[in-house]
Amino acid sequence: MNYGSSSRPSGPRTATRRSFEYGRTYVVRPKGRHQATIVWLHGLGDNGASWSQLLESLPLPNVKWICPTAPTRPVAAFGGFPCTAWFDVKDLSEYGPDDVEGTDVSAAHVANLLSAEPADGDDVVPYKHGERSAEVLRSSGFRNLTFKTYNGLGHYTVPEQMDDVCRWLTARLGHYTVPEQMDDVCRWLTARLGLDGSRS
Repeated sequence: MNYGSSSRPSGPRTATRRSFEYGRTYVVRPKGRHQATIVWLHGLGDNGASWSQLLESLPLPNVKWICPTAPTRPVAAFGGFPCTAWFDVKDLSEYGPDDVEGTDVSAAHVANLLSAEPADGDDVVPYKHGERSAEVLRSSGFRNLTFKTYNGLGHYTVPEQMDDVCRWLTARLGHYTVPEQMDDVCRWLTARLGLDGSRS
């Protein structure tokens, strides 16, 4: 793990009728003042480690990323072959049956991870600290780093800022995702974190 990350075992959890053990949960601690926590769930057959390394490189110094690893379980769509999965996938089509029980158990696992999160305050980071953070990151060898100033930002965001974040994420994650998927992720993050131009 790189500086600022830690990992913690998440322990056994029950999924569907069989007992499955969740894998390790990786945590990328914020490099700045903690203002938001995001639980990032990996896709079928992946793990939390690979995403934690990528998320740590994002220019979001006030975000704590929690990257759990799903349990290894037989997946019906793969002929029962075991892989990491948050729930059983019987059919990869849009209209395939849902594993409601497996989904509920994984949702409870995520809720359990979040239950340990403190209800942090939400102060504005002074501009000079943002500038200094960018300087420190550059001098530490971070590449693809951009420090931008947005007029009227205050204690909220402006659409231009979210567009830039979305473009940055799409450029780096594009080989894993399609642009529409990243647009959906960015819209969801914007709505959930109150980054829609209104005060949070």
